[in-house]
Amino acid sequence: MDAAQPAIALRAVDLTRRYGDLLAVDGLSLEVRRGEILGFLGPNGAGKTTTLRMLCGLLRPDSGRIEIDGVPLSPGRTAGLHAIGLSPQAIVIWEMLTVLEQLVFMGRAYGLTRADARARADALIAAFGLEDKRHRLGRTLSGGLQRRLNIALALVHDPPIVLLDEPQAGLDPQSRVLVRDYIRSLRGRVTVVVTTHDMDEAEKVADRVCIIDHGRIMALDTIDAIKGGLGEGDVFELEFGDADASALDALVHRLDREGQPCTRDGMRVLLTSAEGPPAMAGIACAASDLGLVIERLAMRKRTLEDVFIRLTGRGLRE
Repeated sequence: MDAAQPAIALRAVDLTRRYGDLLAVDGLSLEVRRGEILGFLGPNGAGKTTTLRMLCGLLRPDSGRIEIDGVPLSPGRTAGLHAIGLSPQAIVIWEMLTVLEQLVFMGRAYGLTRADARARADALIAAFGLEDKRHRLGRTLSGGLQRRLNIALALVHDPPIVLLDEPQAGLDPQSRVLVRDYIRSLRGRVTVVVTTHDMDEAEKVADRVCIIDHGRIMALDTIDAIKGGLGEGDVFELEFGDADASALDALVHRLDREGQPCTRDGMRVLLTSAEGPPAMAGIACAASDLGLVIERLAMRKRTLEDVFIRLTGRGLRE
């Protein structure tokens, strides 16, 4: 292997999966580098969870292949699966086992000795702030505590690859920071794929992001590179209140024609300009020429959410 090329921990090639007439994953190919944190983003129903379930062997693809450290994952064989830890979006714990018992049991199920399983359990209990809950039954934990335990269970056998499906769902701010910091601590030694709807969290933890929609990859790169791919500049938000829709459309057309990518969302117009604050005067002048009164004009840096909406649209998903 070329020493200049990053080692690939997890590879998917032309994955396809249907549910009846629904094509959930459509020829998806993906390489996850060893030791990186990959943010896996997409609207509801985009195919994220289906892809993760295929990557960890829970779901067989209709076509395509999966490789773990270059070794194909064959249907019906568990070889290689011990290298993966999965924290599913739906919380899966044992209600009648204590926190400590669950972690030790999971470690033993993956072949750890009793001593090693206990050591890993103790370490994860401390890392996820569960010390005073170690002897509590799973069913007595709050939703946020169950989520933290759910993540810890994926990590107890110290897998080199971890798949986290919405790991921060239902967590309070303090718990979100705790989980975020733990995920960051894995960088460089564990390969992490994390799905999330929280663009801010993705920007804070991911080395690269993969945005998918309708089962296809729309973008895959570092966050800065993806933002740069849509052009340079800041985002201007214009709010007009009760304005004429045709005048707003004319404004969007004019600004877009002048090289400032522009979209309309109801009575709000968003555009991108590389000119910074000096662009405000020209924007206000263009609006005034069309008889539009700007009620609010703000400038901000482009976010990952801007890219996400541009690629996947504003339509609501089920």
